[in-house]
Amino acid sequence: MNTSAGNDAEVATKRSRSWRDVDMRAVAPFAALILLLIVGALVNPNFIGLTNLANVATRSAFIAIIAVGATFVISSGDLDLSVGSMVAFVASLMILFMNSGVIADPSLMLTASIVVAVVIGAGCGLFNGLITTVGKIEPFIATLGTMGIYRGLTTWLSQGGAITLSSQELQSLYRPAYFGSILGIPVPIVVILGVTAVAAFVLYRTRYGRHVVAVGSSREVARYSGINVDRVRTIAFVIQGLCVAIAVLLYVPRLGSTSATTGILWELQAITAVVVGGTALKGGAGRVWGTICGAFILELVGNIMLLSNFISEYLIGAIQGSIIIIAMLVQRSLTRKA
Repeated sequence: MNTSAGNDAEVATKRSRSWRDVDMRAVAPFAALILLLIVGALVNPNFIGLTNLANVATRSAFIAIIAVGATFVISSGDLDLSVGSMVAFVASLMILFMNSGVIADPSLMLTASIVVAVVIGAGCGLFNGLITTVGKIEPFIATLGTMGIYRGLTTWLSQGGAITLSSQELQSLYRPAYFGSILGIPVPIVVILGVTAVAAFVLYRTRYGRHVVAVGSSREVARYSGINVDRVRTIAFVIQGLCVAIAVLLYVPRLGSTSATTGILWELQAITAVVVGGTALKGGAGRVWGTICGAFILELVGNIMLLSNFISEYLIGAIQGSIIIIAMLVQRSLTRKA
C-alpha cells in the first residue's frame, strides 16, 4: 500500500516537473498568435479564410526573412540598425545592374542580377561586422552609421527619386518570384519556410550555432573556451546581409522599383519580430521559428486594424512600438519566474 502511494507521489512529481520545465518564453509567441487569430475571426469572418491568411503570410515575407538574420545577430549579443537602408541600397544596385544591359540574354541577366544582389548583401553584412569587431565600435553606433551610409548612397543613386526596372521582358520573367506559387503555396511562403529551416538547422544543430549562443551569453567565457568571438559575430552580420539580399530578391519583382524611402523602419519591425518571438535582446538565446511567428503577428495586427474600424491603420507604427515594449516586459517577467 505504501509502495502504491509512493509511486503515485512520484508520478505526480514528474508531472509537475514536466509542466515547470516548459519554457514559457518559447511558448508565449505561439499562444499570442492563436489569440490574435481568434480576435481576428471575431472582428471579421473573412479574416480566418485561407486566402486572407496566405496574403498576410506573403506580405510578412520581407520582415520575416530579415528577422531570421537578425536572430543570429541579436543572439550573439549585437544589433543591426541598418537593415532597412541595406534593403534599399541592395535593391537599387540590383535594378541598376539589370537596367545596364551588359548581358543580352534575359535569363542569364536575371541569374547574374540575383548573384549580384546576394554578393552585395553579404558584403554589406561583412562591412557591418568588421566595423563592429575589428573597429571595436559598439554595434548600435556602427550600424547607425552604416544606416546613414546605405540610405545616403541610395538617395544619390536614385537622385532623390525612384529606380525602376526598365525591361518589360525582365519584369515578366522575374514576376513569378513573388506572385507565383509552388504546389499551390505562394513562393514567398515557400522561401520563408526554406530560409527558416536552414537557419534553424545552423543555429540548433551546428557548432557555429552553439558558438553564437555561447558568445551572446558571455563573450569572456566564450573566449576562454577557445571560441573566436570576433569571427562568430562577423559571420552573424554576414548572415544578416544574406537574409536582406534574399528579402530583396522577393521585393524587386513585387514592385519593379525602389527608392530612398524603401525599407524605412524595417529595422524596428525586424527587431520587434525577433523579440516577440522569444529571442533575448541581450543575447544568449535564439528562437528562429519564434521569430517567424513574431513577424506573422506583426502583419496580423496590421491586417486586423485594416479589417476593423476600432483603430486607425495610421497608428500601426505606434502599435508596433507598443508591442516591442510589451514583449520586453513579458520576457523580463518570465525570466524572473524562471
